[in-house]
Amino acid sequence: MGTRKKGLEFAKHISEIIAKATGFERHLEKVKILDGGDGICKAEFTVAPEHINKAGGLHGGYTATLVDMITTYALMSKPCHPGVSVDINVSYLKTARVGDEVLIEANLVRAGKMLAFIDCQLRHKKDNSVIAKGTHTKYVNFQ
Repeated sequence: MGTRKKGLEFAKHISEIIAKATGFERHLEKVKILDGGDGICKAEFTVAPEHINKAGGLHGGYTATLVDMITTYALMSKPCHPGVSVDINVSYLKTARVGDEVLIEANLVRAGKMLAFIDCQLRHKKDNSVIAKGTHTKYVNFQ
């Protein structure tokens, strides 16, 4: 469920969720949650060999997973059900290689009675260039 935690308290809360995960969320074990609250989640990670495709670039599936999960954490920073995905879209603009540091930021655009809309960007830490942009729509009307 949602939380009203902010800043470092939010980062610690989400990091604990990832650390205790036994399912798919474990793929985020190398992602560091930096900050969040009020519909925002900021994170970073260093691209490792397990994150790349056969061409040596950041794998599109892993990028989509990051968009999915970090946008969900942004939504969870509001008093709102984490929802279920209705639509997720990722545009790939640039690659990242092993050793590159990547910043991720997700922002809740709107949370209505039925749907929530969240945007996300992955950027190179070294020059702030955009690696990927994502949008995520979630159904949140659970009682």
